[in-house]
Amino acid sequence: MKLGIEGKSAIVCASSRGLGKACALALAREGVNVVINGVTPATLERTAAEIRAATGATVTPVIADVAREEGRRKLLEGCPQPDILVNNAGGPPPGDFRRFGREEWLAALDANMLAPIELIKATLDGMMARRFGRIVNITSVTVKAPISYLGLSNGARTGLTGFVAGLARDIARHNVTINNILPGSFGTDRLRDNAAASARPGQTAEEVLAEWREGEISGRFGDPEELGAVCAFLAGAQAGYITRQNILMDGGSFPGTF
Repeated sequence: MKLGIEGKSAIVCASSRGLGKACALALAREGVNVVINGVTPATLERTAAEIRAATGATVTPVIADVAREEGRRKLLEGCPQPDILVNNAGGPPPGDFRRFGREEWLAALDANMLAPIELIKATLDGMMARRFGRIVNITSVTVKAPISYLGLSNGARTGLTGFVAGLARDIARHNVTINNILPGSFGTDRLRDNAAASARPGQTAEEVLAEWREGEISGRFGDPEELGAVCAFLAGAQAGYITRQNILMDGGSFPGTF
């Protein structure tokens, strides 16, 4: 299926690896020129080279931390007028909320709520003027089904979800959409880090992952490229009538009907 976005430009945040990389790759396969970012130069350059080789698309790597104002400025210098914005950031650390102070909460809000809002603010008017814009926020299953040891993520990502739900209503008539993808357990470094943090004394991260995998309704973890494909579809021309939605990707693990 051709998504009708060949030649468009996109900023894909936190895209040197994991889910962000998968989104950048999927968009590049559709002929989108992508700006990617990360904080480790070698990893970022390797990812840029992989996407170019696989797709032939123009890939611009920017060394930047999206949670910082300077990082967002660098991203916007690399792509001042994106047609597509994919907001993504590494999740805050897991743990007992009693351990977290004001600094930890502010860091979580900066990365997972305020940074996406700032990028939306910087790019939205241009999208509306051109009468095409697709904003996709990668949040988390915890927005719909909070997890006790991910309190920082629960709070920050739910705040972003509430904000964009109101904004999306105001801009839909300009052919600008905002949707959220809520990933469950995907085979990424983030999942492995959470497993290590959740391990009991004497238990390895691999043993924790095996337990979690057994508990998945689908019997497996998600493949990042599966999420990338959904992101690309939501960014496509044919998805213009889909907005303000939270797309749950958890392999069926959420027990509710809605």
